[in-house]
Amino acid sequence: MTPEIISIVGKSNSGKTTLMVKLIAELSQRGLRIGSVKHAHDGFEFDKKGKDSYRHKAAGAAATLVLSTHRAALVKDDDRSDIERMKIYHAEADLILAEGFKSQDLPKIEIFRKDGPYETPLFLDDPRLIALVTDTDLRPAHAPALGLDDVQALAQLVQDRMATP
Repeated sequence: MTPEIISIVGKSNSGKTTLMVKLIAELSQRGLRIGSVKHAHDGFEFDKKGKDSYRHKAAGAAATLVLSTHRAALVKDDDRSDIERMKIYHAEADLILAEGFKSQDLPKIEIFRKDGPYETPLFLDDPRLIALVTDTDLRPAHAPALGLDDVQALAQLVQDRMATP
């Protein structure tokens, strides 16, 4: 069974990474294996210029795998869709949390702050929204609104969703 993917969305500087870190920690403490994905712009460099693995990839290797005793990192050319790659590379996870990927057709948890960089949530009326995490009085018609620090309730919502086919 492939794991479900849930995207954590919001504008820049809204707190997506902070929410991701808290949610990953809470779900991991509950015994779930969480795969995480962070959106990066094309042309990002995973390895440092001049390092051996960088040189392997720059020389034309289709994939470069870096292994240590307890970690593995893969830099690979891959033209499949974002969703396909998330599922393939995190096949052993119970759940995949993806930071960003607003335009993908995925269930979304949006973080929205009253003092944030925009006036209204991006997905307030979107049926893919499964929760709004906010410090405002806004309430989506079809999804719960949770406080910024209500990570346990958010984790429970995610677990309940996973248990329901």
